[in-house]
Amino acid sequence: MRPLVRAVLLLGGVAVLLLVGAAWSIWSGAVVDTSGELACERKLELPPLLEPDIDSTGRRVFSLALQEGEAELLPGTRTATWGVNGPYLGPTLHAERGDEVAMRVRNGLPEATTLHWRGMHLPAAADGGPHQMIEPGQTWQPSWRIDQPAATLWYHPHLMGTTEEHVYRGVAGMFILDDPAASALELPDTYGIDDIPLIVQDKRLEDDGELSFSQGIVSPIGQLGDTVLVNGTSAPYLPVETSMVRLRLLNASTARIYNFGFSDDRAFELIATDGGLLAAPRELDRIQLSPGERAEIVVALDPGDDVVLRSFAPDFRGIDFFNRRFVGGDDSLDILQLRAEDELADSPSLPASLRTSAELPDAHEAARVRRFELSGSSSINGQEMDMARIDQVVPVGATELWEVENRGGIPHSFHVHDVRFRIVELAGDPPPPELSGLKDTVLIPPGETARFATHFSDYTDPKTPYMFHCHLLEHEDRGMMSQFVVVDPDRRARSAAPPHHEVRS
Repeated sequence: MRPLVRAVLLLGGVAVLLLVGAAWSIWSGAVVDTSGELACERKLELPPLLEPDIDSTGRRVFSLALQEGEAELLPGTRTATWGVNGPYLGPTLHAERGDEVAMRVRNGLPEATTLHWRGMHLPAAADGGPHQMIEPGQTWQPSWRIDQPAATLWYHPHLMGTTEEHVYRGVAGMFILDDPAASALELPDTYGIDDIPLIVQDKRLEDDGELSFSQGIVSPIGQLGDTVLVNGTSAPYLPVETSMVRLRLLNASTARIYNFGFSDDRAFELIATDGGLLAAPRELDRIQLSPGERAEIVVALDPGDDVVLRSFAPDFRGIDFFNRRFVGGDDSLDILQLRAEDELADSPSLPASLRTSAELPDAHEAARVRRFELSGSSSINGQEMDMARIDQVVPVGATELWEVENRGGIPHSFHVHDVRFRIVELAGDPPPPELSGLKDTVLIPPGETARFATHFSDYTDPKTPYMFHCHLLEHEDRGMMSQFVVVDPDRRARSAAPPHHEVRS
């Protein structure tokens, strides 16, 4: 063999080995495992309950100021953050069915944003989507009547193209709804004592404590962090004073999918999902939540118990061996340590039945089937989001069946504004217990189809749209979002761009 040929082959072989080595290094370094490693020495911070003002018409008026600040996300360091009525995250809002509520949202941030009431049934003009932009220094004042079951909702920005960044910086908070039927149940319901909000987020932080906005070389669903915050607290513990505690789990991460359970595999009772209480408690040992999903669980503890709420490796179907690693499929993360006191106050047993009025849409009443295909990371039905285009027009009062197929190789988290839906099938099978209640978001694995029934009621507006989109926020920002309007059957939606809503103080 000639020397030149031998040299070329040798160099080629070295190049292949280097490429293989680099790929192996990237793949092996993509896993995050903090199970059993966190000291959990910081007491869990609890978002304060915001006390509303009552105006002359009896409305509950919540004043929210979006602002810049600094927060101690890691002990001993200060991180530049955004928040609501504080430097990071926002207060918990509380209202009851039948309340008239009004919001005064003041934007003190250096750029325009919005504030969306996630999971809320309300007029489109009050939804807080990308058309309700709030410029710096301006105040937005939507109002509506609460008319939906008790549930754990939340609020966050929802502007076109930079939702992920604004949520990641810290603009988010919980919104708890009650109703008379739920309040009459013997459930743990003392905020901060046996009813605990858990806003779970993952971050990546620089050595100086600042938020990192960088991503790995392979990032098919967006940024995955290696530090978990709960209510803005890293490595937290929760002192428990009662024999049962209700945990309101909110996945407020921008991309990460959590598979919650306990370090000793103890069972817990699932009592509610996105849209409210289940018909009856369901015993589980894992509950998987994609970004935006919520679940309320009740766990029993004995005096002196010390157990960790953990996110185990997610149950991903349809993902190949390589991509699984880069969507967090092999990650295990400690979330929160529960420390039971040596003496615990007794908690009543959970009711055998949680609701008598299902309020679940009936698929048999569906007058129309709409089909949607999710492909890649930026389109629905082959189109990227266009704020000047109305994609679907729905008649008020209609019950419809929506079929959403994931035609790509990565998971998608599908969310619809304004409505709650009933999952009829997932991958051709009836929904599992954790997906049997009212939902507004569903995780759809690659190659699978979700079929759900939903009902469109009360509010019509041919000019102002609601959204439906992937709630992996990088995908939403790239254009995996569409618009629909709800109209009177004898009216047509405007084909022109919906108006930009000027919001002034």
